[in-house]
Order: sequence, then C-alpha cells, then structure tokens
Amino acid sequence: MSRDRAGARPSPVALAVRGAAALFAVAGLAHTFWYGVHDPGHALAFGVLITVGELARWGALPAEREPAPLGAAGALAYALLGRSGGAPTGHGVFQVIAVLVAAQLVACVPQVARGTGPGPDRVARRILSVAFAAVCFQPLYNSARTASWFGEGPYYVLVLLLLLVLTALCDAVLAALLLHSRTRHPYPPLLRDQLRGLMGIGSAVCATGVVMALGVAVAGLWALPVLCVPLLLTQVSFRRFVAVRTTYRQTIASLARATEIAGYTPHGHARRVAVLCRAVGRELGLSGSQLTVLEYAALMHDIGQLSLVDPVPDGATATLPAAEQRRIALLGGAVVRQTGVDAEVAVVVERQADPYREQPLSARIVRTVNAYDDLCGESLIGPLGALEQLRLGTAHDYQSEVVESLARVLSRSGPAPVLPG
Repeated sequence: MSRDRAGARPSPVALAVRGAAALFAVAGLAHTFWYGVHDPGHALAFGVLITVGELARWGALPAEREPAPLGAAGALAYALLGRSGGAPTGHGVFQVIAVLVAAQLVACVPQVARGTGPGPDRVARRILSVAFAAVCFQPLYNSARTASWFGEGPYYVLVLLLLLVLTALCDAVLAALLLHSRTRHPYPPLLRDQLRGLMGIGSAVCATGVVMALGVAVAGLWALPVLCVPLLLTQVSFRRFVAVRTTYRQTIASLARATEIAGYTPHGHARRVAVLCRAVGRELGLSGSQLTVLEYAALMHDIGQLSLVDPVPDGATATLPAAEQRRIALLGGAVVRQTGVDAEVAVVVERQADPYREQPLSARIVRTVNAYDDLCGESLIGPLGALEQLRLGTAHDYQSEVVESLARVLSRSGPAPVLPG
C-alpha cells in the first residue's frame, strides 16, 4: 500500500477520495484523447492559466489555506464557461477535467524536482471540486436549458454564484473529511474551520472564477490576463500576512524557550504542552482562532517562573501550593502583556491556576495538560499514573471533560509525544 509524504498509511477515506479523483482523471483524459479537443485555443489558454497558478504556489507557507488561488479560479472559470466572445464554446465535463489534470501534471514536474509538489489529497480535492462544478453546469448549458430557464441576465449570474457556493461547500466537506480521517479530530469543528476559511481567500477564488467566466463570455480570451491581476495581488498580500503571522508565532515560541534556557523548565515542556493543548482543544470543538490563542498561551504558560529567585524543581508548578501557582500565573500574565501579545493570551496565562469552575475553557485545558506533563516527569508515576492523578483531582482541580478529552487524544497518539526530553 502506498504511503503519503509523512510516511503514514493513508486512511480508507483518503484512499476512496483519491480513487474517485483518479477515476475522473482517467475518464477525462481518455475521453479527450479519443474524441479530440474541442476549442483547442480555449483549452490551451485555460491550461496555461492553471499551470501558471500552480507554479505560483512556490514559496507557499504551511499556514496558507489555498496556496494556488489563481489555478483554482482558472479551473472553476473553465468549468463554468459556456460562451467566449458571444459564441458558444461547446466543451464538456470530460475536457474540463482533462485540461485540469494535464495542467497539474505539467506544473508538478518542476515542483517535484524541487520537492515542493502538492500532496495527493489536495490534488484529489481540486479534481473532485472542479468536476462537481463542471457536472452541474456543462450539461445544462450545452443542452440550452440554462438559456431557456434563466436567460443571459442577472438570473444567469445568480446561477453561477450558486454553483460556486455549492462547489466551495463540496470542497470544504472533502477537506474536513480528509483531515478528520488523518487526525481523528471531531468532524464538526473541522468543518466549521473550513467554512470559516471560505470567507477569506476562498471567497476571492470563487468571485474571480465567476468574473473570469463572465468576462471571457463577453470579451473573449483577452479578458483572462486582465482579470488575473486582482487575484495575483490578493495572493501576494495574503502571503505577506501569513509570513507576518508565522514570524509572530516564531517570536512567541522563542519567548517560551526562555524558561528552558534559564533552567526553570525541562527541555521541550512548553512545546509538548502546546501540541497537546491544541489537540485537546480540537477534541472539545474550539474554533481556529480559539485554538491559536490556546496554543500561544500554552507556549507561554510558564513564563512567570522567570521572576522566581529559586527555580521550581523540574519546573513542575502543578505540585506547588495553589497560592504559589496563582502568583506565578499572575506574574506570567503581566509578562505576556508587556510583550505585546494578544490580551486574550495573557488572560489564559493569568487564569490557568484559578479554580477550574471560574476559568475559561482554554485556561482549563492549559492547566490540565500542564499538570499531565509535569506529573509524567515523575518517574514513579508515568503517563498512566499522571492520568489517574488528574482523574482523582476532577472534584476540585480539573474539569472531567478536559481530562477525558486528553485521555482520548493520548489513546490515539500514545504518550510518546509528551514524554520529557
């Protein structure tokens, strides 16, 4: 069985999605090869556009939700193209898929050579989403039903927008499904994150796809280079935003390591707590922005220890008296506020040692995961003993739902990611 780039075996869901995309790709290429290319000039123009869009993903950062928006918009525009310069085009579903697959194959050659090729799940999603749009539009338009039902006026534009909304929903469902199959995180929060992402670069891709299809219908292929400029500028601006956000996170991670460098906390403690906190937060249904605040707070939760004269043994604040824990937490919150980090992060750091019934959910998660990692450092207790200690403390120190969510996360990934060292 094939493995993905991370080395893990793909899940049955991922295999099913990839298999469906492969069937569409083979059918599109075979049909186009057998019957020939209709309107070769348009196929070549949109193929070049998609290829350029895919090549423009070079330098894309991991946090980018859509690293090739121009290629996605071009593929959607070709799927929704019925006329060019006032004349009918006549290409069908299979040719749309064939042009998309051929363009991605051409773009993959230099990308694979540089080790930056798109993952199979992303390629499969693109093929299935574009195929969905083409299947919904091309048969209706080529049979003249679209013109008889909706005409060529505003209702036609509304139909295109509706099809793009449905296509975006289809892509969001597939993305959340693939992420769920890979991480086993709850599906509803993952789907909510994908739907929220549609309001950003996703809406720009959909809007540009509609404008391209309508522009080419009126002005012909000369409209393509003009209509590409806004999306290219949007891509550049969005990439700068992602770069700033990535630098911001790296700065927070560097600040978090100050306690390790100074010898107040064990090596890797903040990182382990942050990774587990994010997983538990997803398990409990936190949204993307809430997960970001939770991760930053988890990275900086021990920064208050820098104000101590004598380090806490092994940095295990969970074993300190409650009053001392609160004092360190308040000192940490004050330090976070002075760094200019989001005030929500400072609130979580300040309240991580409060009675859990008075804490926000993010602070409850940080407190529970921090205690787990601290207790794992005690060789006589270990991971299982640490979980048992947390369960015994659910009456007054830890929320039982958070503890059980942590247990589920650990049961899926094992205790290895949170062992000291």
